[in-house]
Amino acid sequence: MRTDSFALRHIGPKAENLQEMLDTIGVESIEQLIYETIPDDIRLDKPLNLPKAMSENQYAEHIKKLSEKNRVFKTYIGLGYHQAILPAVIQRNILENPGWYTAYTPYQAEIAQGRLEALLNFQTMVSDLTGMEIANASLLDESTAAAEAMALLHAVRDRKQKKNEVNKFFVSQQTLPQTISLMETRANFLGIEMVVGNHEEFDFSEEYFGALVQYPGKFGQIFDYANFIENCKNAGIKTAVAADILSLVKLQAPGELGVDVVVGTTQRFGIPLGYGGPHAAYFATKEEYKRNLPGRIIGLTKDLDGNNALRMALQTREQHIKRDKATSNICTAQVLLAVMAGMYGVYHGPKGLEYIANTVHASAVSLEDSLKALGFEQLNSAYFDTLHVKANTSKLKEIAVKHEINFFYPDAESACISINETTTTDDLNAIIAVFAELAEKDKKEIEELSERTAIPQNLERKTEFLTHEVFNLYHSETELMRYIKKLERKDLSLNHSMISLGSCTMKLNAASEMLPLSNPQWGSLHPFVPVDQAEGYQTVLKELEDQLTEITGFSATSLQPNSGAQGEYAGLMVIRAYHEAQGEGHRNVCLIPSSAHGTNPASAVMAGMKVVVTKASENGNIDVEDLREKAIKYKDNLAALMVTYPSTHGVFESAIREVTNIIHENGGQVYMDGANMNAQVGLTNPGRIGADVCHLNLHKTFAIPHGGGGPGVGPICVAEQLKPFLPGNPVIKTGGEKAIGAISSAPWGSSLVCLISYGYIKMLGTGGLQKATEYAILNANYIKARLKGHYKTLYSGERGRAAHEMIIDCRPFKEQGIEVTDIAKRLIDYGFHAPTVSFPVAGTMMIEPTESESKPELDRFCEALISIRQEIDELTAEDTNNVLKNAPHTIHMLTSDEWKLPYSREKAAYPLAHLHDNKFWPSVRRVDEAFGDRNLMCTCPPTEEYAEA
Repeated sequence: MRTDSFALRHIGPKAENLQEMLDTIGVESIEQLIYETIPDDIRLDKPLNLPKAMSENQYAEHIKKLSEKNRVFKTYIGLGYHQAILPAVIQRNILENPGWYTAYTPYQAEIAQGRLEALLNFQTMVSDLTGMEIANASLLDESTAAAEAMALLHAVRDRKQKKNEVNKFFVSQQTLPQTISLMETRANFLGIEMVVGNHEEFDFSEEYFGALVQYPGKFGQIFDYANFIENCKNAGIKTAVAADILSLVKLQAPGELGVDVVVGTTQRFGIPLGYGGPHAAYFATKEEYKRNLPGRIIGLTKDLDGNNALRMALQTREQHIKRDKATSNICTAQVLLAVMAGMYGVYHGPKGLEYIANTVHASAVSLEDSLKALGFEQLNSAYFDTLHVKANTSKLKEIAVKHEINFFYPDAESACISINETTTTDDLNAIIAVFAELAEKDKKEIEELSERTAIPQNLERKTEFLTHEVFNLYHSETELMRYIKKLERKDLSLNHSMISLGSCTMKLNAASEMLPLSNPQWGSLHPFVPVDQAEGYQTVLKELEDQLTEITGFSATSLQPNSGAQGEYAGLMVIRAYHEAQGEGHRNVCLIPSSAHGTNPASAVMAGMKVVVTKASENGNIDVEDLREKAIKYKDNLAALMVTYPSTHGVFESAIREVTNIIHENGGQVYMDGANMNAQVGLTNPGRIGADVCHLNLHKTFAIPHGGGGPGVGPICVAEQLKPFLPGNPVIKTGGEKAIGAISSAPWGSSLVCLISYGYIKMLGTGGLQKATEYAILNANYIKARLKGHYKTLYSGERGRAAHEMIIDCRPFKEQGIEVTDIAKRLIDYGFHAPTVSFPVAGTMMIEPTESESKPELDRFCEALISIRQEIDELTAEDTNNVLKNAPHTIHMLTSDEWKLPYSREKAAYPLAHLHDNKFWPSVRRVDEAFGDRNLMCTCPPTEEYAEA
């Protein structure tokens, strides 16, 4: 075995297993299988043009050398990003721990109680600090959260405002520039007229439905918004506040002022800067808006025994239910980062956060005193951590760069200095030295921090926060380490067994791809540093863009979208911009097949498009004649087709080029959803099938971990005609010549985790990438063959093959009283996470094994499903007290003195012999979904609640 081949480590099946797998499938070779799976007219006729694969050791040296090209200055730019201290106990036990970073979104609550509790902590922390009633489990970034706040306030306008079509939204000019840009991008097609101005001169006109202000402002000034918010309320204008979360430790909570929404980022709660992300945004609001709250909410419910249990509540999958009526296309979160930020709150507690906030503020005050002594004027009358200093910026910048220091320069006559948690007295004295050189005066060093405050008394926080015991128990490393481990043990992740989720591609996240994330040369760069200080990042990001462009067969790539849903939206916005540039801005009809992922119609509506659904044929493919008929009907206004390929049903449809030609003939552009790119890489591509733009899920095909439901990255790749419209950024230039506005806060989105996909491609190379795709298809068809006779596969290609995923039909088991959910819960007893349940077809399971699962693991999974089928066959509809309906079985049940169930404990817990060696125990019984929605509680319950249970 070649020990220097990454492909051999990444791809599960071994050479000695191959023939048996091919025999089971009924083909002579992988080449025959691929021929029978992918239509010949879309196959690539030459290999991808990518560099030769690196070994893991070569890559480690390569990425280290690149990291050294990043120049990590002391940076005080601010603008929503601050250097923070990631506690080592959180870094080692969460960020670097596959038990946390390989977990999936907690749709199966019984095997996700650990991360659900960690997210409940996050929600509680946010609610406490903002003073709001309810918070979600994170959003993508602060700017996206602000745009979602605007959309929510638009959705909850009162009846009179809707009738009078009140559509103006005010944004303070003190708001972060990237937030204004992203909100303008969003407002454009939502029917919202966004007005940016001075909040102190706002006229509170009835033409406005909402307003957003920054707290503190972008240059650091703390404004007293009490009168502004009161006047808005009197005028029927709802308010949102974008607030710095660390400042809320010392400042009055916005919720106390009566605001409707509070948003921001938790990045400075221990999350690396990472050149822009990923970071967990927060979104807090009033309980009356809970059904309009975007993203995910974690709530408390009961299990079958009446014990407390956690689960995702309310609209956590609303896109699949409401589709084009959904209030948001957000279907993900930044779970891993939210868990880390929440643990930062747990580790430090209220007293620790107060110490950090007090030190940051005292440092800023001390620096102001020293700068004033040098003769400099500081413009902020009240501030938390940011000084706005009058100075000749061209000369100041020259001196600062010489001392390897970055400030923010809003204009030619002033600079902003944002102090952070890492700033020491030595750092303050280094800043003073820069200004002393500018003033040509001797400096007087700071020895002790000032006790003066720059926060007006009426704006100081007077209410308690983080009073729940979880924030007051785990302040030593030993205690926190054990708490984190306790939660980890409740969760099933990829480090225990395969997670065969169709459309989600839970493949190996290799350690060699992950290790660079811990390197401060990558983690410590602010997204708005001059690009010449980020040469390592610029090299990686440019090469990754080129790699993805080559893989997709397109002309250019933008890495800015930081989730799949954002990628969908960005792709559609680029199409709209293209049509407008052609003088055809009226084109607004988007055709979407009925089987599409629910975010597709939601994204189309956000892009101002009218959704027209096309039918599926009996075999689950696009009904080409229905599509043709609708394309011709709407040809004067046709903007786009959104198509997933291979289809959501796991089939390479042979008519795909005919489909794309129909759209082009009728004036539209083709958007390809890249959810299933895992089955294309190296064999075909979106350019080859005739698409014009696609988004990619780097957290699926290109190995970024799911992290319990995020982070994700959703870059878009475009054909030549769409290249000029790739998204821009107001601070650092990105995108095309006619760039649309920002899609994410940071210029290159979640840059830090792009290192993972860069490494994945570098170490697999052309041959390895193609082999990964071939083995993904092999593994899926192997499972399909193994399950034949036990489960019916719902859809297949014309030659009877699945793509990289397949759908099994569980609806016939209703005759025995068994639902697909019962099978999903019983799989937990066998040590497996369920495949995707009831999507895209109700009552089915969509299975995707990925290329990184070995034959023995595939066999264990198949044996579990076959065993469950045998259990079903033993039942009648009258047997309601059975092993499936009672699943999953907890250790508490199995060790109870009483056992009144009509089957043995052995059958409940150990239905297959291998489980004796590797048993996963769920921590709760089946949860009651309905109870949780009726009795929504989404912050940490009082301790006595647990005592009662």
